[in-house]
Amino acid sequence: MKKSLNYYNPRPWIIRYLLGYLALFLGTLLTRTKVSGRQNIPSGGPFVIAINHFNRIDPPFIIFAIRRPINFLMASDQTVENHLMWGPWLYGFIPINRQSVAPSTVKRSLKVLKDGGILGIFPEGEATDNVLRPPKRGAVYLASLSGAPILPVSIIGLENIWEYWFKGVRPKIQIRIGKPFKTVPRNTFVRQSKENYFKEIGDEMMYKIAALLPAKYRGRYQISTHKPSKTAD
Repeated sequence: MKKSLNYYNPRPWIIRYLLGYLALFLGTLLTRTKVSGRQNIPSGGPFVIAINHFNRIDPPFIIFAIRRPINFLMASDQTVENHLMWGPWLYGFIPINRQSVAPSTVKRSLKVLKDGGILGIFPEGEATDNVLRPPKRGAVYLASLSGAPILPVSIIGLENIWEYWFKGVRPKIQIRIGKPFKTVPRNTFVRQSKENYFKEIGDEMMYKIAALLPAKYRGRYQISTHKPSKTAD
């Protein structure tokens, strides 16, 4: 587990499938996890899951909610405490160095979608706050290149999970799954630069996640001030 995060890979499909039972254990026995909106999950791939990121142990609960093997992207240019590396080590992930994104990372991610797989992305990057923050461009970029829809997902309730567990209490986790939507080709935005395109679609994605969250978690993405942009539902 000490090797560089750059050298990790998603585990084989069957291993990730079996580890879904560990996620089931977390979601049903160690926590009281409520999932709503499962009917919005596409019946088949490919699609990109975009999730708010308030806690580093979000991924197993997303696995519990989706109930299918997921190829997560994880920042390799970060330091992860040893006691939190068991999950990424067991499940594997596609490493992405945010300081210098390698072409191979994009190719691997696009291959997952080309093969009908599922990408799991936390657009905000690291879990540094309990309110929504502006997204990185990865989710929108990969969805735009592949034509795969984006599935917005929200998760709350993990903020004090260790404290609850130490007290022998099962914390309440809430996961909401929104309706998938597709990005639109950049050439449909007249006189719009690439940067503006990613910002506009990225913000729209975050508003769709915000709509799944209570107001206090939405940060700058308050629904009352939102003017929808051009996306294809």
